[in-house]
Amino acid sequence: MFKEQLQQFGLTKTQSAVMDFLFEFGEAKARDIAKSINQPRGVVYKATEELLALELVEKVEKAKEVARFRATHPRALEKILESKEREISQNKKIFADVLPSLVSNYNLTINKPGVKFYEGAEGMEKILDDTLNSQTEILLFINTDLLNQEEKFKEINEDYKRKRMQKGIKKRILRVGKKPEITFGTADDKYDSITEIRYLEKNDLPFKSDVQIYDDKISYQIIDAENIISILIEDKNIYAMNKAWFEMLWEIAKGD
Repeated sequence: MFKEQLQQFGLTKTQSAVMDFLFEFGEAKARDIAKSINQPRGVVYKATEELLALELVEKVEKAKEVARFRATHPRALEKILESKEREISQNKKIFADVLPSLVSNYNLTINKPGVKFYEGAEGMEKILDDTLNSQTEILLFINTDLLNQEEKFKEINEDYKRKRMQKGIKKRILRVGKKPEITFGTADDKYDSITEIRYLEKNDLPFKSDVQIYDDKISYQIIDAENIISILIEDKNIYAMNKAWFEMLWEIAKGD
């Protein structure tokens, strides 16, 4: 009667046959169900145990009698659909998380740059955390003064700075703007030991973004009010080009 529909809900062929039998005939012993649906008794016992766990079947036990099984109310099947919906939702999230890496690997196999694109603070943190696995020093070009106007940037950057210091990853930073005056007590020896900063004293570069160059990768972080975008490109030629212009600017920038 309903075996095909029950299988579409996610039940196995045997589970569907058991449920279909119970909906039609009511209570029954496992051996009678097995005989009717033409399945070994052990297979039917396994299916009924699974259906009991799903709360689609009840076991009716009476003293000195063999246990019988009966279907619960058909609305119990809604739980199966709700469970499938949750599973689909979780799988969609997993897919969304893994898709950028899949696309990146796919692009690399056909000689195109691998590109990952994220929106929001979580995406920015994810791409920044990627630099913490760098096998090379990190080169950073940044307009710190403008980005520090964004509270979210300051919050994410402080957390990232702490993690970089813990890992001892070296970084050269090319900052747009004048060198700030350092007041007594603000120096950080640990940070200074892994960080070298130079300054490009330009006041007419109004971009709220930064570029990180490392490990054959380039990452861009852009924050402007609520608009947070992060892009990661993995390509040795794009990396080499960006590293070259960074080194040229580094030579003309002013040091500490």
